[in-house]
Amino acid sequence: MELRARVRGHVRELTALLTAVSLALVFGAALGAVPRTVLPRAPDAVFAVIPHVNAVISTVAIVTILLGVRAIRAGNWRRHRAFMLASLVLFVAFLALYLYKVSVQGPAPFPGPDTVYRFVYLPTLAVHVVLAIVCLPLLYYVALLALTRSVAELRRTAHARFGRIAAALWLVSFVLGNVVYAMLYLVY
Repeated sequence: MELRARVRGHVRELTALLTAVSLALVFGAALGAVPRTVLPRAPDAVFAVIPHVNAVISTVAIVTILLGVRAIRAGNWRRHRAFMLASLVLFVAFLALYLYKVSVQGPAPFPGPDTVYRFVYLPTLAVHVVLAIVCLPLLYYVALLALTRSVAELRRTAHARFGRIAAALWLVSFVLGNVVYAMLYLVY
């Protein structure tokens, strides 16, 4: 049986598995569960540039998501698919860089005043993280549906309904991620 057909029959199960693995990687990295000696150590200049590269990736992803939404509203599913796949690739690149940096160096400390930390930074970070967590299974689900079905078949699935929710949450999460970046690396 070909891989596409296997995945097609198990979209929910694969969504759950991919979500669990992704969350385990993120929380494992953030909580220091990955031994820092296991990963190769890049030069400090690489670590210094990762947040800035990730901010650019996030910004480009915001644009590709918006263009993907615009394309599907115009009925152009080919452009929609291309933009949403580009968004997914950007997300994976962002996540790989983030996980590497956090696994080796730990989370970045907030350099600003304690009041801003408590009342602006932490709430913004919390909403960003919660949206990213909620968004993950939705993204996997709509992507797996799209990659395993024709356009005609896709119209008979929950792809559009969940896709609208996923795109909205994804956008807000990327925007808030850039706000967190600005507070960590530009404002303070």
